[in-house]
Amino acid sequence: MASLGLWVTRRQDGVGAGQRALGYARAQAPMMYGFAFVCVVESVGVGFLLAKVPVAHWIMLVLDVYTVLMVLGFQAAAVTRPHVVGPDGLRVRGGAQMDVWIPLERITSVRYDLRFPKTEAAGRQSQERDGVLELAVGAQTCVTVELAEPVTAVKLLGQRVAARTVRFHADEGRAAVAAIREAIARREEGAGEEGRGAVMPV
Repeated sequence: MASLGLWVTRRQDGVGAGQRALGYARAQAPMMYGFAFVCVVESVGVGFLLAKVPVAHWIMLVLDVYTVLMVLGFQAAAVTRPHVVGPDGLRVRGGAQMDVWIPLERITSVRYDLRFPKTEAAGRQSQERDGVLELAVGAQTCVTVELAEPVTAVKLLGQRVAARTVRFHADEGRAAVAAIREAIARREEGAGEEGRGAVMPV
């Protein structure tokens, strides 16, 4: 619900100076807006049916409005909490439900890799198995990040999951891969300059 406020004010969470946001909400937008429209139509229909039963009418109206807000909230969370890449690392997120921080030095490879993972439950956005964390949007992932050491992903209610391979979706998958590679190259270049500038003891 907090994401709705960020969405209305056109703000993004966790995107600081020198960092680049990698959006991923586009793939799910048609489904979410369609679902919200269906909920609104259903609310109007139920309103007519229960017009002569005021108590039931108001109870259903509150529930329907809450449902519409929740649906819009899921989309708002995806829009306002993008993946973020910066000088220190890559932050991969699944709306407000999943957050994983990946230091750049742990990334051994990153590639464009379009996949359509099978989910164990309908509507499940993320799944973990055998050290692989998949954050699908629109039932697809397109970026695969391999790590030298596992990282810990934090879920909405605080559960922690260790992963050595992270797969996620980005609206511009190839551009996301290029941005991550560029950040890694800049870090390695900076580390090399520091090494060359160090003064060796006599």
